[in-house]
Amino acid sequence: MKANFGLYPKIWGLSKPDRNIDHRRVPNLMKFFSRKGKELAITDKAADYKPGHIVCWNLGGSITHIGIVSNHQNKDKTRYMIVHNIGAGQVLEDCLFAFKIIGHYAYKN
Repeated sequence: MKANFGLYPKIWGLSKPDRNIDHRRVPNLMKFFSRKGKELAITDKAADYKPGHIVCWNLGGSITHIGIVSNHQNKDKTRYMIVHNIGAGQVLEDCLFAFKIIGHYAYKN
């Protein structure tokens, strides 16, 4: 991010990266995954979201969130569950379509 700061969102009014928080800001992560990974289609089809994919949501207003599609399916076996941390530690939940999806990515290091 330091080498390409100009490519990242200017939401926070910074003139340089903030190494204490920038790696956790969802808009920055979305830009990183679109630059270094593969941006995938946002659909309403559960089958399009595979284990290892990264999903970003808008929770309302300007509140964003991120999670990883796990290899565990929901009770109905209709979609994979999401690993995410919404403030109380990591959880595994069936929440793929609980909020508006604003990003869908694949990333291989």
